[in-house]
Amino acid sequence: MAIEIPTNLTPELVPFAWLLGTWEGTGTMWYEGQENTPFGQIINFTQDGLPYLEYRAESFLLDDNGQKLRPITIETGFWQIDRPLTDADGGFGLVPKDIVPAFADAESVETLRNEDDGFNLIATIAHPGGISENYVGMIKGPVVRMQTGNLLRDEISHDYAGSVRLWGLVNGNLMWDWEIADQEGNLHKHASAELRKTSSMSGDSLGTGMFGSLDDGAEEGSAEN
Repeated sequence: MAIEIPTNLTPELVPFAWLLGTWEGTGTMWYEGQENTPFGQIINFTQDGLPYLEYRAESFLLDDNGQKLRPITIETGFWQIDRPLTDADGGFGLVPKDIVPAFADAESVETLRNEDDGFNLIATIAHPGGISENYVGMIKGPVVRMQTGNLLRDEISHDYAGSVRLWGLVNGNLMWDWEIADQEGNLHKHASAELRKTSSMSGDSLGTGMFGSLDDGAEEGSAEN
């Protein structure tokens, strides 16, 4: 399967290009008292010209006919290359980054490769119930492996010590596996899934998630006049 690289894609996101778009499919989860429980999932990886992917995963239980029964949870977050901060990165909050990216071309991005010929990454993923994680790992070709680097838990959250996740492109489908650690640090299989791509993100998609409705309104107004 050829990997589509959108036009105007920020160079730092080229290693992530194979993830961009919408993925849908089914998987199996394991948890206390239940094994081999089927679920459905929709994952979106989007970008708006900044050096990170926006991640959103919606998971839901399936009925005996494989139809959506009820929601399980939603994860949201951001994935990016883990690299030193530069003057071009701007500040926290609404302080904008420079118009010229810190790594403006493929040659400069290549300097970020690690000794394993991949790119170190950091992914921030927030869960309902007062848990937010920073994952650290590596992307090498169409494979991502990440593990919890640190996490924040509120008083309302369930016990949770961290996890390891593996993502890969296999025969054009997105395959992933999720193992969760117990309090002693032992990993236990939690879920896995196979998702197929249902839509892609082209260069024309850049920023449409934020500005598309405004543009549509302007077009409708012009038509009325």
